Amino acid sequence: MAILDEVKTDLHDAMRAGDKQKVGALRLVLSELQKAAKEGSDDELAVLRRERKRRLEAAQAYSEAGQDDRAGAEEAEGELIAGYLPPELSETELKEIVEQAVRDSGAESVKDMGRAMGKAMAAVDGRADGKRVSALVRGALGG
Repeated sequence: MAILDEVKTDLHDAMRAGDKQKVGALRLVLSELQKAAKEGSDDELAVLRRERKRRLEAAQAYSEAGQDDRAGAEEAEGELIAGYLPPELSETELKEIVEQAVRDSGAESVKDMGRAMGKAMAAVDGRADGKRVSALVRGALGG
């Protein structure tokens, strides 16, 4: 089942259950998925990752502003979206991928970080945050 269809089904279930917060979050996700499909993008996972990242950044901003109730709502939406994404890589798996990417790219110092990052991000395929990958690549290159 495509993610779009799964979100539609979950939206209908949430509407029947009267879960207003879940309905609102799913409507927003559905809208973004439909907009991406209309624009010709079939990468539903990229849309979900982007929306999840937006929610987590908003939650952090609300938390820093002392609005914990709004931060909690944004975090909950982020977790809801994460449920449609494949599981994140473990630290061990990610380290192995980064080490292989550094070897394959021929990177030797932090100056070569762009090449190593390109290989690593392609291998990770969105299953880890770019900040985690960047930190590991920098560490592997002695930066």
